[in-house]
Amino acid sequence: MSAPIKVLFICVANSARSQLAEALLRHSDARFEAFSAGTEPTDVDPRTIGELAHVGINAQGLHSKSVEEFRDEHFDYVITLCDKSARECLAMPKAGEVLAWDFEDPVSSSHPDAFKHALHDIHERIKLFVLVKTKHLEAS
Repeated sequence: MSAPIKVLFICVANSARSQLAEALLRHSDARFEAFSAGTEPTDVDPRTIGELAHVGINAQGLHSKSVEEFRDEHFDYVITLCDKSARECLAMPKAGEVLAWDFEDPVSSSHPDAFKHALHDIHERIKLFVLVKTKHLEAS
């Protein structure tokens, strides 16, 4: 079995979007090893944990981390989840490929289902990412 594909998800606070992405990727495909971090980390928003639990995804162990903790680690993919983090995370020297995705921050949204929508939208993008990035693995 080959080494897992390492992915780091980055947003500003590491409280919602990147936490959702980390948990979703961990849940969806064992060939990936997922991590998350923030450029200005705070705490994981309880609504993030609640939404993951609502769809049956284990959120155990999720906690907010600084991108600085991962500066010297190699990642196959570094994926930013908002424009601000994309601008601030250009200097990940050991990133194989940097992808910039942009999702609305559910923490600052006034929409009552913001976390549900964020989870759905991020999950759809992750499913496509996994499909595209593993296509060559299945062909060999």
